Amino acid sequence: MPKRSLILWAAAILTAATPSICFWITEMLFGPEGDGGGIWASFGFCAGREADFALNRILGPLRDFPLLWFGSVPLIVLAWGGVVLSERAGHPGLGRILGRSAAAVMIVSHLPSPLLFVLDMSAGAGCADSWEPLELTGWGIAMDLYHLVPAVLVLLAVRTPGLSRRGALARTAIAVSLVIVMLLTAGADAARGRVSDESALDCAGFGNGTVSGLDEDEKGFLCGIRDDSFGRGVPQLANMPDRELLAYGRHLCDLAVRNGGDAYAPAVSEAMGEVDSHPLVGALERSCPKVAEVQKERGWQKQAEIDAYYAAAERNCAAHPRHRPRIKPVRQVRETMWTEFWDIHAWDEENEGDEVDGRVADLVGSGPGALRIWAADEIGHACVTGESYRRRPPVETRGWEQVVEVGYQSGDGVLSIVDGEGERLPDLAAGGPGNYRVRVHVRGRKAVTENIESPDGTVQLMIMVFPGKEKRSRIYRDYPSS
Repeated sequence: MPKRSLILWAAAILTAATPSICFWITEMLFGPEGDGGGIWASFGFCAGREADFALNRILGPLRDFPLLWFGSVPLIVLAWGGVVLSERAGHPGLGRILGRSAAAVMIVSHLPSPLLFVLDMSAGAGCADSWEPLELTGWGIAMDLYHLVPAVLVLLAVRTPGLSRRGALARTAIAVSLVIVMLLTAGADAARGRVSDESALDCAGFGNGTVSGLDEDEKGFLCGIRDDSFGRGVPQLANMPDRELLAYGRHLCDLAVRNGGDAYAPAVSEAMGEVDSHPLVGALERSCPKVAEVQKERGWQKQAEIDAYYAAAERNCAAHPRHRPRIKPVRQVRETMWTEFWDIHAWDEENEGDEVDGRVADLVGSGPGALRIWAADEIGHACVTGESYRRRPPVETRGWEQVVEVGYQSGDGVLSIVDGEGERLPDLAAGGPGNYRVRVHVRGRKAVTENIESPDGTVQLMIMVFPGKEKRSRIYRDYPSS
């Protein structure tokens, strides 16, 4: 090996090792430095910063490989040894390939960040500020440039004497130009601020799926933001460019992870600002595994609480004594029924959803093909007994707070009481289409009205349905009972 090459190889090793040597000496003289780490959050989209973030995710495993430790000294030594062995074996060309490959690895590891930082600097101060504070960014860029020096020395060491420098320089310039053009093209494409719609993202599984360059987690987050069906999605963010929106999502994910995956932690809520947090957290679940894990656990806990709540209401209703009719009904059924808006209902098929104006004694009201019965003080479960008769049953008022009877006309011959969750009592219209009387009994209303802490299932309703042409309403016992 020529003396010139030996000097260049030695210079490359020394140059690469110098920062680590200086660090060791400083640590021995002054002790280890404190943890200077911190949190740096930035908003807005800058092509260089985004590309650098993506490249760091790809290059991270490469930089952690032991051959690149200590400024790539092990890699340089290995390449040097390969050159020596290949020359002794009579294959110097193989050695040059090894040396250039080692230099290429160092260039790929250290060149992109300086180029991308310059790209953002040219875009304005806002993009320059999107990187870490200047003193940290400047130091990092300076070290990246410094570590390119050993790569250049390795390239010079394996350069074949006598070959045209002009040709080698031209090839190098072309390669570097291509890298710069690709980076600038990618930056320019991203800088256009693409806003991919649901079809392009193939959110529902039957779109055109034209978006490329995004993984499934990223597509999932964008779909969660831009899904405008059934009140989902986040309209305030839907028009943000893809990359800007993804950067925002990563920022929220990082904040949530620092708070144990809690997407509703104060720091995360503050970053969300005025945006509706519920659909935004739903979108975040699709791209941030830790948030998804915590939300799933919360879902299980919430479902367990709901199940326990419903089970308690069922137990309370089951504990109430059954009604003993004075005459035999055609049908007697019991059900625990839920309402979120005071009432349970019955409708003819063609009148379903029609509102009934008012309730007699604020308990039961009827209209053409529609029935409305009070069941809770706004929200809760009622224990409902339904009885169907072919003739008028005796009036019972003992033990009931209110007893009210109204007329009802059934056009389709079906009277089925339905609650707020769609649960129904079986048909109580024993005579098919025609005129009926509906007599409603209630107790427990006073308790739930006066005490919001009353157990769910305190309200008991008994609904008697029997044929009758009378239109006038009757109040057999008014509330409060006397």
